Amino acid sequence: MTAHNKRGVDSAISPLTYGGRTHNAARLMTALAAPDTKITALSPERPSDARLVEGLIDRAFGPGRYAKAAERLREGARPLLALSFVAWRDGEAVGCVRLWSVRIGETPALLLGPIAVEAAWRREGLGADLVRRAVAEATAAGAKVIVLVGDEPFFGPLGFSAPPARGVRMPGPVDQRRVMVRALVPGATRDLSGEVTRAA
Repeated sequence: MTAHNKRGVDSAISPLTYGGRTHNAARLMTALAAPDTKITALSPERPSDARLVEGLIDRAFGPGRYAKAAERLREGARPLLALSFVAWRDGEAVGCVRLWSVRIGETPALLLGPIAVEAAWRREGLGADLVRRAVAEATAAGAKVIVLVGDEPFFGPLGFSAPPARGVRMPGPVDQRRVMVRALVPGATRDLSGEVTRAA
């Protein structure tokens, strides 16, 4: 998943006046057609949100999500609700991120994912906002390291890196280049290795 800001284009179109101001016509039409990007809240997930969140994830990933190696770690487990967040707009859940308690070898860690955003809200930076909030709350809670399986162009700018995860093994086939970690305290990913397992 990637997140980019939308940009108005085609400056050759004549300007027009709207609301007492002069605007480029193409940019004005783009702004009027785009969803309102003001999110009401990024709130910790509640037990009552489970159905909405699962539906959002299913729409984003489809049945293929159940074949992912990370799903082995989530099956039968419960997300850490205080560290998992839902983005709300006008009472509708439009995005979510979850964190789970795991171990990397003998090291306590958190597993991040899935991240899901409704189609109309993608490319607005919402996914990155959700990750930043989850990371901030995990740091405040005293967690030391987060692991995930994802794409470097999206997660790299958010502080995740693949090289420190070379010795980290997921429970199933996975492209090792997509296994990434982020240290929440200095030195937390030094010599990190072992299989990722669910915390007891």
